[in-house]
Amino acid sequence: MSEVLDQNEIDALLASVQSEVGGQAATATAAAAAPRPPRPEPQAYDFKRPERVSKDQIRAIASIHEVFARNFGASLSGVLRTIIDVRVVGVEQLTYHEFIHSLPNPTCFAILQAPPLEGQMCLELSPLIVYPLIDRLLGGPSNTANVYIPQRPLTSIEWQVVHRILERALTNLSGVWHNLVEAQFRVLDTETNPHLVHIVAPTEVVVFITFEIRLGQSAGTMCLCIPFNTIESILSRLTSQSWFYKPKPPSDVQRQRVERNLLRTAVGLTAFLGRTRIRLSELRGLRPGDVIPLEKRTSQDLLVQVRGRNKFAGQAGQLRGQRAIRVVRSAAPDEPL
Repeated sequence: MSEVLDQNEIDALLASVQSEVGGQAATATAAAAAPRPPRPEPQAYDFKRPERVSKDQIRAIASIHEVFARNFGASLSGVLRTIIDVRVVGVEQLTYHEFIHSLPNPTCFAILQAPPLEGQMCLELSPLIVYPLIDRLLGGPSNTANVYIPQRPLTSIEWQVVHRILERALTNLSGVWHNLVEAQFRVLDTETNPHLVHIVAPTEVVVFITFEIRLGQSAGTMCLCIPFNTIESILSRLTSQSWFYKPKPPSDVQRQRVERNLLRTAVGLTAFLGRTRIRLSELRGLRPGDVIPLEKRTSQDLLVQVRGRNKFAGQAGQLRGQRAIRVVRSAAPDEPL
């Protein structure tokens, strides 16, 4: 038989139930009175321009091409013998139709390939900077303020000059992409009317990288268009944690080229017979045939300097009817003349 509760037990049970119900009601009242966190505002999404590349990947692409801009600017500066400033202006994703219609016509437009990456890419150079670069490469002055910008397609000779600029750009581009993929960028074709080039569908998403090139008082843009399907296979490597730039070590061919160019460099070499001190009145009275005694003895070595620095010591003589000096030893840096 079940146990029968007495009155005291019934009263204690009712009291515990009432206290529990009261605590739940107080908790619910406090929760209702607490301020609710603000709801996030809805953001518009354009289905015509889907963002298929994340912001982290966009930042990684920007970092890669900032290194390219510095290297390309230094390379152009060496060729043109003047300061060339190249910097990244922006990186965004848009449709190929929007990219093509944002370009001038005519312009300098190159279609690129970068095996093993699939598909094709585009590189556009604004006429505002192409003609000043051509003028400078053909011997024009560094002041490019008065360079005429014609509204016409480039001639065959101008295209030959522009190809030199494109080759340097693609060499530096292949170098900075080395850590992502062993891609070798090359020019597949050139065009002056970008509306005639259809490398992908008009609605396809592309990554659009804009550079500013400044030469003296002239400035223009360079645009690199990379379709999404071209870099889709390497997007997983474009993260801030896994990507960092390491300069590619020079190859044996590059070392030999540098060494060969250094060996062809001409330097000034001077041999000093000796020195002495005379009065200004004696200097004014010197005539042909006068003898000037030097502080150096004939048995002492003559000092040979290369570009003003002590390099060798030797003995004076004659070779095939010409004055000569035979190197006998290396000279100390502080050895007196």
